[in-house]
Amino acid sequence: MLTHKDHFHGSDLEKIEQIYGIRKEDIVSFSANVNPLGISPKLREHLAKHIDCITTYPDREYSSLRQCMADYVGTEKENIIVGNGSTELISLFIQIEHPKKAMILGPTYSEYEREVSLGGGTTVYYPLKEESGFKLDTTHFTSKLDDSIDLLILCNPNNPTSSCISLDDMRTILDVCKEHGIYVMVDETYIEFVEDVVHTSAVSLTAYYNNIIILRGTSKFFAAPGLRLGYAITGNEDLLRNMNQRKNPWMINSLAAIAGELMFQDDEYIQATRDLISTERARCYQTMLNSKRFHPYKPTANFMLMRIMDEDLNSGILFDRAIREGLMIRDCSTFPFLNDKYIRFCFMDPADNDRLLDCLLR
Repeated sequence: MLTHKDHFHGSDLEKIEQIYGIRKEDIVSFSANVNPLGISPKLREHLAKHIDCITTYPDREYSSLRQCMADYVGTEKENIIVGNGSTELISLFIQIEHPKKAMILGPTYSEYEREVSLGGGTTVYYPLKEESGFKLDTTHFTSKLDDSIDLLILCNPNNPTSSCISLDDMRTILDVCKEHGIYVMVDETYIEFVEDVVHTSAVSLTAYYNNIIILRGTSKFFAAPGLRLGYAITGNEDLLRNMNQRKNPWMINSLAAIAGELMFQDDEYIQATRDLISTERARCYQTMLNSKRFHPYKPTANFMLMRIMDEDLNSGILFDRAIREGLMIRDCSTFPFLNDKYIRFCFMDPADNDRLLDCLLR
């Protein structure tokens, strides 16, 4: 058992090597929330054929890539801006909007608060309630919005709770935010894993609301975190103009641009991913639901949050037990409003999921 207070992110495999003496190649990361199918076969097969693209500068407008993205999400390419990962676009957006006070739903990803702080702003949290399965009570939530708030940040589906805001509720939130002059930033990193993407994603709302920007990436669904390819969608022409004026001339390299075009058009891979996650999500949830030692919260994304009900167990003990078998879960004690009775893991292939379930239920 660890005697020091270490918490590991899904990308911290080198630290795991040092502390536990386990080669990172031998670790199955249930913490990184990355597609277990790996990268798109179309990308793997064809990217090498485009290697000569690095001999020239990328198209400054990334027209072909943005058109592929627009076709993929169901919008116009004029509404899309690309970036070196969605984190860069978050920074760029906050630099432009410069919010003095932001509201964030918690528990959630810590980078939002950090970026607001770096921009000189302060953050307040609206806590999702555990007794409601961490699902948002839209009526109560919107009653807490007022003119003092400049920016609302929503992660949908939310990390680590795997809860989701419906399209109707998102429309209600946008209406209230419009009344108070609040801009809404929606991180849809995990939206492609939900059952009904079209009727859950807020992309369609960008045609009607000018106070929303949506962030997407390729790290999780397309299993390409090292590619650093992200994009944002908004119908606000002034915001797009400001972001384009302030961004670096070439936000992403030529290979990333080509890779994006290949991935977004690999329909077989996209469907295979959704089928796998849908099946394993239902199976893993039901398995843990049948256990008295854990309370799983119904997941909508490719990962699941669980409360540890066994008094003799905590997140540190379970992390240690799993990692010694080459299985890395997420100790959620560092998330706001959570403690050492919560863990999170993503859904991998059936065999690896079985190994983890056996380990946790032992």
